[in-house]
Amino acid sequence: MVTLHMKLLPLLFILSNSVWSTTSSSAAESFLQCFTLHIQQYNSSKIIITKHSSAYFSVVQSSIQNLRFLTSSTSKPEAIITPFHDSHVQAAVICSKKNGLLIRTRSGGHDYEGQSYVSRAPFVIIDLFNLRSIDVDIENESAWVESGATLGELYYRIAEKSKAYGFPAGSCPTIGVGGHISGGGFGTLFRKYGLAADNVLDAKIVDVNGRILDRKSMGEELFWAIRGGEAQALESFWHGNLDWFLFLHLLQFSDFQRPQNKDNFPELSVDRSDCTEMSWIESVLYFDFIPRNKSEALLNRTQQSKSFFKAKSDYVTQPISEAGLKGLWQRLIEVGAYLILTPYGGKMSEISNSEIPFPHRSGNLFKIQYMVTWDDYRETEKYIGLMRKLYDYMAPYVSKFPRAAYLNYKDLDLGRNKDVHTSYAEASIWGSKYFKNNFGRLVHVKSLVDPGNFFRDEQSIPVCLSRKN
Repeated sequence: MVTLHMKLLPLLFILSNSVWSTTSSSAAESFLQCFTLHIQQYNSSKIIITKHSSAYFSVVQSSIQNLRFLTSSTSKPEAIITPFHDSHVQAAVICSKKNGLLIRTRSGGHDYEGQSYVSRAPFVIIDLFNLRSIDVDIENESAWVESGATLGELYYRIAEKSKAYGFPAGSCPTIGVGGHISGGGFGTLFRKYGLAADNVLDAKIVDVNGRILDRKSMGEELFWAIRGGEAQALESFWHGNLDWFLFLHLLQFSDFQRPQNKDNFPELSVDRSDCTEMSWIESVLYFDFIPRNKSEALLNRTQQSKSFFKAKSDYVTQPISEAGLKGLWQRLIEVGAYLILTPYGGKMSEISNSEIPFPHRSGNLFKIQYMVTWDDYRETEKYIGLMRKLYDYMAPYVSKFPRAAYLNYKDLDLGRNKDVHTSYAEASIWGSKYFKNNFGRLVHVKSLVDPGNFFRDEQSIPVCLSRKN
């Protein structure tokens, strides 16, 4: 569990990794007794939601963004902890570990594979929606933000204090700060200022022993690990040199230096009249289709529309041939999928691949996100199968050895941990795709700070004393 302090604008976020083990209903009862004992000075009924509570199902479902995991067969938690204070998270970790229950931590519920709220074994959810305070300090150009806050809430509070500052994170306002930053966190400003995780100055975490640690007390290795450890185009369209101030998007883009577009991309036929000058916070609203005078909509934690979906990602290091693109468009039509292509370069090429666990820096032309959505749960296997075929088609045109992927676009097709004793070799099948050469260092840090592998899920960093197993 972490609270982050970031450069402006830094953040404070509280995040807990996941756990898995087996348990029984008696273990769940013991957990509740243990938790209640640890928080005696608080009214536990306001913090603990059990299966017998009338609010149980509404809270379970409240932040589920992917309808694939909103079915009767989806695993449900033994209890939901809705902490108001750091000590409540400490108690949840201590009591879960003592009673062999897994933990899933949810800040916004946008995990593509539902890993923040589902598990194959008995578990509890720590839902952080009450831990979302935001303290913006313009004088020191920083902010502390609890990880239950959403990006929309963060952006709104920054704009309240200043029209001249912003923070380089994602464009979807209902995403939770904690999950976003733990995977790196890119947005419209990343070619100028890097990722959200690149701008973290400090953090407060609850470790496996229930201790609250900051950057100094956790040490630089663990501080390194929590920052990221968990977009048509002709060839010349993505191969040109883009100004650092320019963010391009497949469907929409911002143009801050008109002459650069005209010189490098005449195919776009963009005229000055096609462009709109706006402030940073206005651009945030624009990208989410919110009217300029409705900034309070950023405080809405509920996503307006939800669907069944499956997504994947790729990184492209060489221009894709015209024949390759034609084949891609044909398959997109067949699948009913769409792409988001995001050019890299700029500040991203200046930051070392090992600066934080996120390794996808220099050498990448652009990133691809593939997405397909559907409305009927009975078509789930059909569309997942079609997405896998699309992904297979793209293999010759994207990065290799490993075929890289973005952690925040979680994809369990890349591989899964089999159990608590997953080996380095087994986990590296998916781990090398997300983290490349940083995977080994993450395993080393995990083995030092959580040797019993308490915090774990289907794609969590394993504990490994030897890379030979």
